[in-house]
Order: sequence, then structure tokens, then C-alpha cells
Amino acid sequence: MHTLAIVAKRDKQEAVALAARIRERYPHLTVLAERYLSHSLGWPRVEDRELAQRAELVIVLGGDGTLIYTARLLAGRGVPILGVNLGSLGFMTEIPVDELFSTLDEVLAGRFKVDSRMKLTCRLVREGKTVLEDEVLNDVVINKGALARISDHETSIDGVPITTYKADGMILATPTGSTAYSLSAGGPIVHPSVDCTILSPICSHALTQRSIVVPADRTIRVTLRKETADTYLTLDGQTGHSLQGGDCIEVVRSPNRVNLVRNPHMAYFTILRQKLHWGER
Repeated sequence: MHTLAIVAKRDKQEAVALAARIRERYPHLTVLAERYLSHSLGWPRVEDRELAQRAELVIVLGGDGTLIYTARLLAGRGVPILGVNLGSLGFMTEIPVDELFSTLDEVLAGRFKVDSRMKLTCRLVREGKTVLEDEVLNDVVINKGALARISDHETSIDGVPITTYKADGMILATPTGSTAYSLSAGGPIVHPSVDCTILSPICSHALTQRSIVVPADRTIRVTLRKETADTYLTLDGQTGHSLQGGDCIEVVRSPNRVNLVRNPHMAYFTILRQKLHWGER
């Protein structure tokens, strides 16, 4: 690896100081920073597209939101991401600050493993035309805005009708996203090594309508079956798009993946216990 890219949580002075230390410690490497961080450091500005194309390793200084932003910035490139936790939870940013440089030394020496996480491709189809196509690491969410009304979400898998969820909304999550919004809606925790899509209704108005787990290669379609005001499609909590009655959201596994550098001292279920207090009474 000859080129490192650093993406930091905005307005986090600790991240700015760490970025400067990384550049000082590895003077033989090219160290780039995303535009907000480069402005804080006085480094030459690099556009997002160039950063994504040149990076051979991306260091995330922040929390899970910053890591998700980074995965979107890479736009499908499978560059390893080393997440350093400067956030409050840090479920995906596994490396503590005090282990940053020891871990980075090992990575640069080629002694590291990655978790390969699946992504979802989401398409918004309106009147037979694809008006939006994007990828997510965590989840695709269909939800209500200001008005508290139940919507009809006609759902099919590979063209086979499943049910019409009468609910406030729908969550279609990856295994990585199973511990995010989907979990709060009653969805299952799924180990990230299992490729699947979790389909969870938000506040379903039926006791029989519960979360289901679908093989990742199946295409899930959710169609809004009546005109609803203030309904939105949210992708990874990063971008939002207004929906109309009759819109169809298609979701299937993306051919692209996200590679997260593993913390060799922390297993997945250790993270569940420490971060989410899983299994405690």
C-alpha cells in the first residue's frame, strides 16, 4: 500500500489531530484527506472521486455514520476500510484509538483480515422507469413524514406476492444493518457472514406480519398502493427521496461489497455484548 485516504467525522478536533499524526508517522506514504478534513489541516484539496480512485486503504476516524458515508464515497470499490472509533457506539468502527498505530502497522505489513460485507442495490421505479438507483451498506427505509397514517406496502419476492403490509413503513436491511434500525423495529440479529436481506415492517397493524429473512439473490419489490403524503425513501440514513403512490422500490444484493479491517482482539459476539449489552438480564 502506497496511498492512504483519511475520512473523519466533521468538526471532531480529535480526528484532525490523529490525521496529522498519521501523516507524520508515515512520511514515505501518500496520505490524502477528504475535503472537509483537508481544509481543517491545510492540506491540498482532493475531490471525492479522485480520493476514491487513488486510495489503497481508507482510515475512518469517527463512528458508524462516518463509516457508512465512506462506503458510499468509495462507490463500489473494495478498498479495505480501517474504522477507528471516535463515536458513541462504534459498532462497525472496531479499532480503539489507543490501538490505531499498532493496528495500522500490521495492516501496512500485510498482516490483517477483512470482513466482507454485502450491500444492497436499490432502484426506485416510477411509471415503469427507473428514476433512482443506489447502493446501501445498512438499510433501505420507506417511512412516513409528518402525518401519522398507515400505508399499504404491496410486497413480492421474485415476482411472487407475499403480502400487503399495512404499516407505518418498511425496512430492508443487510446483515450489517440488522443491528441498526431493523433491530429497533423487532427484526432479528443476523451475523454479517450470512448473505441475506431482512424485511421488517415498521409498526405493522397486524399481529401476523413480522420480519422475514430472504436469500440475498432474491429481488424484493415493495409498491405503495395508494396515494400517501409525506412518504420518503431513505438510503443508509444519508439521502432521502420523496415517494408517490404507485412507486415501486426494488431491492437485491449488490455485486459490490465493503471490506472492513477486523479487530483481531474482538469477535462479532464480543461486540454485541459490549456495545449492545446483548444477552444481559
